[in-house]
Order: sequence, then structure tokens, then C-alpha cells
Amino acid sequence: MTNEEYIRAIELRRSRRAYLSRPLGEDIKNVIREMVDAVNETEGVHFIFIDDATPAFRIFSGKFSMIAVCGKDTQKAREDCGYLGESIMLQCVYHGLGTCWVAGTYNENKAYEMADIPKDERLFCVITVGYPKEKLSTIEKTMYNATHKKNKSYQDMFEACDEKLPEAYAYGMKLVEMAPSAVNRRPVKFRYEKGILSARVEEPYSDKSIDFGIAKLHFLIGARAKGVNGRWNYENIFEEIKPQRIKFNNINEDNTSED
Repeated sequence: MTNEEYIRAIELRRSRRAYLSRPLGEDIKNVIREMVDAVNETEGVHFIFIDDATPAFRIFSGKFSMIAVCGKDTQKAREDCGYLGESIMLQCVYHGLGTCWVAGTYNENKAYEMADIPKDERLFCVITVGYPKEKLSTIEKTMYNATHKKNKSYQDMFEACDEKLPEAYAYGMKLVEMAPSAVNRRPVKFRYEKGILSARVEEPYSDKSIDFGIAKLHFLIGARAKGVNGRWNYENIFEEIKPQRIKFNNINEDNTSED
């Protein structure tokens, strides 16, 4: 997907819990499995695709699959799971599928059993995927209204900001505002000081780090849209990646030698 397509998916995304009664087609399932396999090349991350996820849910309706988001019990694994899981979710949304990050409203024991998760890994949460109903269900409307009474603006996410954000950073933060977050709490705390952007969460060994990974992806997509490429380093500081000029040897130089 292009960066513009990711932005369109962010604009379209909404948590969906009411699905049609028909399961995903085999071609779509195979594409999702391929994305899961690609994600699992990341150290500490283990996603598991479950064909029929309905036995693990009560308040969800219809037929749907799920991705069990698992990994090692580390902060980095949690952040990577959020980042990579959101990437898969946005690709599904862009192609017309309904999705939902789920951290609590499912039978976790049943999910462990269905996914056959290794003992040295944790099940952090799941992502449901299916064909969404055209209209929101009563439960979907109720849950949305309950968790979106007040949306936190990106300005409220800053612990410190000593100057106006660059345009690319401000747009990146606007997309962070639109990122999914458990009960819409938006736990990531940002700082912008002396031209350096950093971020953190309290209780990093919790699902707050899943939210952190999701927010990181949204920020990168937004910054890239304004011409700034970058990455989050291990200290969770955003580093811009400057374009590198290609150096050529002087074509007039004779680099050959004679015996």
C-alpha cells in the first residue's frame, strides 16, 4: 500500500463488532496469512491466524476470523505487536473489511486454546477481521458513545513542548489522535524539546505499549505524508532519516593496474 492509502484507511477505520453471517473468502484468508507470516519474521513477535474466531466472543455477531497478537513478555515485543498489527489492520480496512482491536471483551482462555500459544509467549490481545454489516449495531453505537465522550487532542498528549511543532510533526500527531486505543485512553506521553521528539508510556509491561506501537505507526505515516521520513529508535526518540546523496567514483580515474 502507498502512504496515501494508509491515510485513507486511517480515515475509514472504525471498530466493528457486527459482521455478516458469511465467513471470509479463502483468497482473503490466504492474503492475511501471508501478512501474518511476514510479521512473524520480527524477533519476539508471534501472530497466529484463527479461521473461525466466533467461539471466543459473546458480544460480537456474525462470522469472523481473528489474529492472535502474541509475543515475548517484553516492552519492545508489545510495541512491535501494536505497530505491526495496526499495519495489517489498515490494509484490511482499505480493502473493505471490518476490524477491531480487542483486549478484554473475549474469552482469553478459549483464545489460548484455539491459538495453541507456546508457554513462553503472552497473548496480548486479538484483532478480529470479517465482512462488516452496512450499519452499526446497537452494541457498536453504545460502546462507541461510551468510550468517545471526550477525545484527547494531541496537544493534551504532550508533557512538554518548548516550541511550535514542525508541520510534518503536527500532521503526524493529528493521525495519532485518530489511532485506536483501549477504551480511547490514549496513554502515550510525548515531549518536544530543543527540536527532539520523544515519547513514553507509564506501565510499559502492559497493553499500553500496544497502544504505543500503534501511535508510532500513525505518526510515521503522517510525517511521511509531509515529506519527513524517520524512525523511532530504541530510546523512543524520533529520528529523521535524511536523503543520502549517491557518490560516484571519478569516471576518468583509471583504477586498473598492470603487472
